[in-house]
Amino acid sequence: MKKINLRELYRDVYTTDFFVDVTEEVMETIRAAERAEAAYERKMYRYKAQYSLDCENGIENAVLLKPQTPEIVLEEKQFQEQVYAAVMRLPEKQAKRIYETRFLAVGKTDISPPISESI
Repeated sequence: MKKINLRELYRDVYTTDFFVDVTEEVMETIRAAERAEAAYERKMYRYKAQYSLDCENGIENAVLLKPQTPEIVLEEKQFQEQVYAAVMRLPEKQAKRIYETRFLAVGKTDISPPISESI
């Protein structure tokens, strides 16, 4: 049995030294993971493989756009139906104004009537 310090492995969790006895198999697994991580960092440094999300090759889409599950699609559809029903309950002029400002983006920055300049 080997003793390892969990503070060295989990710096954010353990603030003080905490020693644990582990088997040789666990110790070898930890060492293999450390070697693999060190090799990965060397490879990134050697080949200058720091990627930016602005590089336009699809990396940002893989990170930002998650595939939609059927539950999410159903929730979005129900939400759109609720919004549509709420807008249809409004008076015609108010519904038209909301439709123009929110859905068509007409006058989105300024929805108030213009101030007359005759002052």
